[in-house]
Amino acid sequence: MTDLSFENVSITYRSSTDRGDVIAVSDVSLDLPAGATLGIAGESGSGKSTLIMSALRLLPKSARLDGRVLLGGKDIKELSFGEIRAVRWAQASIVFQGALHSLNPVREVGKQIIEALEHHAKGTWTTPEKRRERMFGLLDEVDLERAKASAYPHELSGGQKQRIMIAMALACEPDIIIADEPTTALDVIVQKQILSGLADLVADRGISLLMISHDLAVLSAVCANLAIMRHGELVEYGPSDEVCLQPQVEYTKQLAGAFPQIGDPESRLHPRTLKPAEVHRAEPFAMSEEVVLEAKNLSVSFDTRRGRERAVRGVDLKLRRAEILAVVGQSGSGKTTLARSLLGLQEVEPGSQLAFAGSPLPRKAKALRTFRRKVQMILQDPSGSLNPKRSVYEAVVEGLRVQGIRDRQYERVIGALEAAELTPAADYLESIPQELSGGQRQRVVIAGALALEPQLLIADEPVASLDASVRGEILSLFLALKKNLGMSALIITHDLGLAWNIADTVAVMKKGEIVEYGEVDTVLSNPQHEYTQELLAAVPRLGSQSLVRNE
Repeated sequence: MTDLSFENVSITYRSSTDRGDVIAVSDVSLDLPAGATLGIAGESGSGKSTLIMSALRLLPKSARLDGRVLLGGKDIKELSFGEIRAVRWAQASIVFQGALHSLNPVREVGKQIIEALEHHAKGTWTTPEKRRERMFGLLDEVDLERAKASAYPHELSGGQKQRIMIAMALACEPDIIIADEPTTALDVIVQKQILSGLADLVADRGISLLMISHDLAVLSAVCANLAIMRHGELVEYGPSDEVCLQPQVEYTKQLAGAFPQIGDPESRLHPRTLKPAEVHRAEPFAMSEEVVLEAKNLSVSFDTRRGRERAVRGVDLKLRRAEILAVVGQSGSGKTTLARSLLGLQEVEPGSQLAFAGSPLPRKAKALRTFRRKVQMILQDPSGSLNPKRSVYEAVVEGLRVQGIRDRQYERVIGALEAAELTPAADYLESIPQELSGGQRQRVVIAGALALEPQLLIADEPVASLDASVRGEILSLFLALKKNLGMSALIITHDLGLAWNIADTVAVMKKGEIVEYGEVDTVLSNPQHEYTQELLAAVPRLGSQSLVRNE
């Protein structure tokens, strides 16, 4: 059976800039025996994605590979285009990180699975009927209803799209599955289901699994062995339990401690970061009883191909000044629809009541425009929120121009960048997004919101796609904004650790309803609703609840 080996692999990207060539991977040797599981952990820029892309010769033309990558004993550099094309999907397949960007938005997902069979498994599933039945069998295997075959990607939740990607990867019965951050941005229950599914496939089929992530707890749940990469180098390797619980390298210790353990008093309101945001006030703002935003009996429905469906059901909540409220729940629970409703971007049902600063939410365009200056939204994907061709200055000043604010634009931009901890601000003004790290891009998005001096931030999964250390920096920034400016924040998240880290209160949503609501310490330390208990039980923990079976 196929196995995969990296022998003294170094990968260099040729650059036409003054910076010279970039060494992405430096002299890495790793083995993935047949039927084994290997996790590679590291932050952005560690070289882990570059390394695994080399396994299927998916690197760009600007990359030079030294050393050998052996797939089934064959050096992939020596394979012809036809041979490497035959290897992909049939011998080794890959599950990419961004399912939304990997699926064709205008084709039904069932047809996309069939397409993989048509191109890579013609000799096995020889007729349209056999391929269609194989497609339905794959949907069963990843625990999706067969009716989802006729859905388009935008009609599926994040977890459902990721399951489609796994079904496509399994379509041609490969010997190796390579998974690139397969659970990033998924809620904890779907994450556990995806990880359990991968673990079962490895155990039942004898498939080899190579998986990368920045979260050690996720990797240790599935992978028997872990490799830690930093700056392109392999810095630690060994059995998962040993690497997670008894790390030998300081960097591994930092990765292991980056995600808070719910219930740990040391991480309560103290995100772990080497660069905490500064609190400038002698007497920082604290949560008051002044209600900034309130919803009563909020309900939202949509027309779908299955008829009228209710996404939000009779929600009541209050957000006070200098309060951070975390709304947690699975994909499809109605969290984002709730956020859009609070911004006046989503039509609500009759009888729903929304109020900002004691007044009903405006409905006319001019009044809504003024309202949105006071309430700003931060989207999940900073890369998608920024125009790749526009500078940081243009990105931050855009909101001021939309709102018709002409005075002191430069000073406002500088102040917003400094409030977002991008200092010295002048050094970033001419940068474009591709020149910034993920954390810096998210800070630019936050600065764009802060330039309008809002009273409230609504953030949709603001750290879901960020590295562990950057995650701590951004969460620390939210706490600093609260203490320095008295700003309120409603944060949509599937991450219960985020709520433990920075939130004052938490609302747990399920199928459009808030099933539990209260102070974070009370709700997460002593959950009363069985759904909250289920969410907490699904949170991966280092060295426990391992899904790895004996190999």
